[in-house]
Amino acid sequence: MKNLKISAFALLTAITFASCSSDDNTATIVNENEVITTVTATFTPQDGDSAIVLKSQDLDGDGPNAPVVTVSGNFTSGKVYNGAITFLNELDNPADNITLEVQEEGHEHQIFFQQSGLGTIAYADTDVNGKPIGLNFTYTATETPKTGNLTITLRHEPNKAGEGVNQGIITNAGGSTDAEVVFNVRVE
Repeated sequence: MKNLKISAFALLTAITFASCSSDDNTATIVNENEVITTVTATFTPQDGDSAIVLKSQDLDGDGPNAPVVTVSGNFTSGKVYNGAITFLNELDNPADNITLEVQEEGHEHQIFFQQSGLGTIAYADTDVNGKPIGLNFTYTATETPKTGNLTITLRHEPNKAGEGVNQGIITNAGGSTDAEVVFNVRVE
């Protein structure tokens, strides 16, 4: 009986090793979605006034606590702002600046700005293929006072050739969402 068990184990081992092929020695690099706990969008007026900072911070990651979302002030109607976004993983110590990875891998990332009637947003940076990234942008506030939501979404591996994607339309972008934050803003 002991020999039967040993023979069965040897046969199972041989089948297992035979089924594993070593023909493909190419390593597959999996670029997973980034862990992002903090999104900060800074809008600096071109006329030199104080910056407006939109920030979302979720220090427990996927934990039970909701992110803390803050807006430092209201936008001025008709004013033009230079914008910049940073992404951090503050679960690491020191914090990991994901912004650098987004910039280096710009061809695999794009930031989308969804809003209705708050003004216009134009990309001010591009990847190695001349396609938008969105870490830097220009925002022109609407001439008419308005309150609404500004949704900032970081997409990983979007289809940058999709219809409207270069203009910031997320509908045909595909890919996966690394971060998405909704800010309630006011233009006065």
